[in-house]
Amino acid sequence: MAKAGRGRLVLIIVQNLPVPLDRRVWLECEALVAQGYEVSVICPKGPGDPAFHEINGIHIYKYSPAPEAKGAFGFALEFAYSWVRTAWLSVRVRRRHGFDVIQACNPPDTYWLLALLWRLRGTRFIFDQHDLNPELYISRFGKPTGIVGRLQLGGLARLERNTYRTADRVISTNASYKQVAEHRGKLEPATVTVVRSGPDTTVMRPVYPDPSIRAGAEHLLAYIGIMGPQDGVENILAVMEELVHERGRSDIRAVLLGFGDCLESLKRESTQRGLDDHVVFTGRVGPSQIAQYLSAADLGLGPDLNTPLNNVSTMNKTMEYMAFGVVPVSFDLIETRVSAGDTGIYVSSGDISGFADAIEALLDDPDRRVELGLRARRRVAAELDWRPQAEAYVRVFDDLMGNEPDENAWPYMPRPVSPVDAGAPVRVDLEDAAELRRFLRDRTTLTPMT
Repeated sequence: MAKAGRGRLVLIIVQNLPVPLDRRVWLECEALVAQGYEVSVICPKGPGDPAFHEINGIHIYKYSPAPEAKGAFGFALEFAYSWVRTAWLSVRVRRRHGFDVIQACNPPDTYWLLALLWRLRGTRFIFDQHDLNPELYISRFGKPTGIVGRLQLGGLARLERNTYRTADRVISTNASYKQVAEHRGKLEPATVTVVRSGPDTTVMRPVYPDPSIRAGAEHLLAYIGIMGPQDGVENILAVMEELVHERGRSDIRAVLLGFGDCLESLKRESTQRGLDDHVVFTGRVGPSQIAQYLSAADLGLGPDLNTPLNNVSTMNKTMEYMAFGVVPVSFDLIETRVSAGDTGIYVSSGDISGFADAIEALLDDPDRRVELGLRARRRVAAELDWRPQAEAYVRVFDDLMGNEPDENAWPYMPRPVSPVDAGAPVRVDLEDAAELRRFLRDRTTLTPMT
């Protein structure tokens, strides 16, 4: 790829997930490349990842992740280690490719200092805020009462404040986050742009799945996402225990896709609850596996409790369920309602019996499930798709750097990470209304109509 001109060299920093596994960041990279930007990324390695690789012209530099953090000291050590490794790699990126803009994605809120150092060389800074770290702390540990806890929370607030002050522009994932940036960060509204993490609905769409996914179960429930202390995945196990052991629903299976700090403890809890025949943990999964499982699922689960963080955070899994025509059943959260609207089913936070009731009602009413699935797919494609978000995202860079947008590049089409497999599953024809309804009613026993 020819080197981009001055003002179009971007370095994106991510610490939470490797790229391209981080779907939002990968779509951002693709959107920038489509508009003539040259993009480099620094992030931790995933299992088996090389230290450097290039995908679709995007330069990806990776470092070995820090050991799993335990306690405040462990998190501080992880942040310091990752910061140093990122700073070192930023020097390498500068020498090999250059960068005019640094975009840092949180958590953590530590890369404002690196951006401040590079500002001495004329680099601008964009903060892509994925999480509210003070709220994350409270949601995970509770509101502190002791001096140590208050110092920790105060430190997170100061890091966030410094990030806001250093940033030339802020990107917020929803209107709730934008409000925080304007009020708590004291930023001018014009400097904060909402870019939602919408799925690319041309790629995330139903396929005819392998029937073996259900393993003989009549109904499949799905969860996809991180499994940390604040994500509430243990609530799914409580719901499954009620459905299977108290209500005798042996026809239900739940598949939990993802990884996180709580994965191993959740597996142990599943065994203790006697659910191993009804709950499957997949671990880390790729796009093809996600398509298989979500295409086979009857319902998508949102177990996140109403906490200061969850209530105002956009749950990507909700929109991913919708992209596959899967009805989301979730605890009632402000931003989850913004995403799913009237296509979702909402349960009072923490009401396990109510959650089980909602699941049973939908499983036993296929007509309603199909209608909600159809509406969910239409809503996510028409109102939440990534492509219009991509325009807003790239416009932040164009405005900051004074670049003229290439109108001929819109609407752009994200490219697959790897070549399309000729043996890939057949996609459901979304234009064939009768077949789509038929598929949403019975997701595993159907075959494509010829």
